Amino acid sequence: MILLTEELREQLLANGRNRDADHIPVVKFFNPLGEGVWLATELDEDGDTLFGLADLGDPELGSFSLAEMIAVRLPMGLGIERDILFEGLYPISAWAEAARRTGGIRAAERVLHAVHRARPEPSVKA
Repeated sequence: MILLTEELREQLLANGRNRDADHIPVVKFFNPLGEGVWLATELDEDGDTLFGLADLGDPELGSFSLAEMIAVRLPMGLGIERDILFEGLYPISAWAEAARRTGGIRAAERVLHAVHRARPEPSVKA
């Protein structure tokens, strides 16, 4: 699987040029066989260094390497994958707080998506 499409790469690079913003995660990567979830908000100009929320058992904000993720070889010929259905919905600070409170990104995703679904639809004024 291609971890970053050109569109995702461009959005991450654009976010990387504005580091002061609290960006919504652009992409979610995961280990299909166990621990390991990463939410990326930014990509450095080097094309390798991503910034976001990493959860290998203890969620924390920081940098991680795209090349290292691509190099991971798991049993059955699998590797790190991109969640093609992922929707960031909230800024990375909200994800980090939810992940800390719930114990990880996967649990935070369930909570944040439930909150999002429970929100009333904005009314349209005629």
